[in-house]
Amino acid sequence: MKLAPRLAVLLAAAVVAATACAPQTSDNSSSGKDEKSGTLRVWLFQEVNNKPKEKAVDAVLAGFEKAHEDTKVTVEYIPVETRAQRIKAAFNDPKSAPDVIEFGNTDTAGYVKDGGLADLTEEFAAWDEAKDADPTARQSVTVDGKVYGAPYFVGVRALYYRTDVFDELGLEPPKSLAELASTAKKVHAAKPDLYGIAVGGAYTYGAMPFIWANGGELATGKGGSYASAIDSAAARKGIEAYTSLFGDGNCPAAKCAGMGGNDTVTAFASGKAAMAIGGDFSHQAVEAGAAKGKYAVVPLPGVESGSIAPAFAGGNNIGVLKSTSHRTLAVDLMQRLASKKAQADLFDAMGFLPTFTDVRQQVAAKEPFVKPFVDTLAAGTKFVPASPAWATIDSSQVLPTMFQEVVSGKKDVDAAAGDAARKMDDAFGSAG
Repeated sequence: MKLAPRLAVLLAAAVVAATACAPQTSDNSSSGKDEKSGTLRVWLFQEVNNKPKEKAVDAVLAGFEKAHEDTKVTVEYIPVETRAQRIKAAFNDPKSAPDVIEFGNTDTAGYVKDGGLADLTEEFAAWDEAKDADPTARQSVTVDGKVYGAPYFVGVRALYYRTDVFDELGLEPPKSLAELASTAKKVHAAKPDLYGIAVGGAYTYGAMPFIWANGGELATGKGGSYASAIDSAAARKGIEAYTSLFGDGNCPAAKCAGMGGNDTVTAFASGKAAMAIGGDFSHQAVEAGAAKGKYAVVPLPGVESGSIAPAFAGGNNIGVLKSTSHRTLAVDLMQRLASKKAQADLFDAMGFLPTFTDVRQQVAAKEPFVKPFVDTLAAGTKFVPASPAWATIDSSQVLPTMFQEVVSGKKDVDAAAGDAARKMDDAFGSAG
């Protein structure tokens, strides 16, 4: 999932708590019809600059309508911020519902629980291009072994750093998380007006790689049997590594504890930080800021020197509503929208990274700035638990609260992680 200009990628669950908790109704069952003509309705997300996306989508629709006589497609671009209410209403009122929708990849499990998405396992398996889909992207449309859509694009984060500052101080890009911490402190000591690395207590998706790189997990299990693992020894080591970046030696807790992902990228783009963890989707924002022409990007390093920390694989998917009366047509349109050609065109138009590994390599060769993100994806990414409980966990700020309690000195890592684990388990239990 993403927001402005895709800077909201990965905060999808935070605004869908109501959707994840929506009750299932008898109205959103399959229509039992499969009409081969008529009008298909599509809901896609509205971007900050939507015209390039519209042009790419219109090209897909033209090919679809040419292939299917007596069939038309109407597209509505809906605001990301209000999609939870719109999609919940669509699930409960099939007569006004679209046939095909775009949705954040962290929304999948909640929408499946609500009974709104069609099970497309057979169609996905028969789709020739599906074999080249990134494994984590495939996971983002899979719940309990069944497939509920097609990956549309993916977004990951890497390490932005100021080349001018590093050159002036004789520094090299860090090759491990320990070097990241020491480099940040060296920069701040030499240039007290700069954060060595901008970090945020509310930057959940920037903190996750530290947990995963140290061998920790957010949760274990699958389906309705998830259990929190945030208080495991390995996860606590990752929490300690991330929270150690807060303080007077780098990013003071008083200023940084409340910062989110957008805040950290803004700090870097405006010239207030020497490093920041930002996404491929942050590129335009950095290019528009004071750091333009004075930065580079490398994968966020892991624990071992030269390794890459696992990143969260965010992004969006395309799915078919269970209530559609045009299932065959809707599936074909979904596959065309999410096809290799359409994803390549969407990258050219919007900069969204394709979910197909071969197409990603092609766009990386064409646009050098993409390479660190492609390398990060190739090194292996992670995803949040495929549970409707994740929307509750995320919107309740369970993990940011944990980080903030540690960096403020209110609790130590063990106590904060223990409390977070209990809250997560309560959410998993309620969602079961």
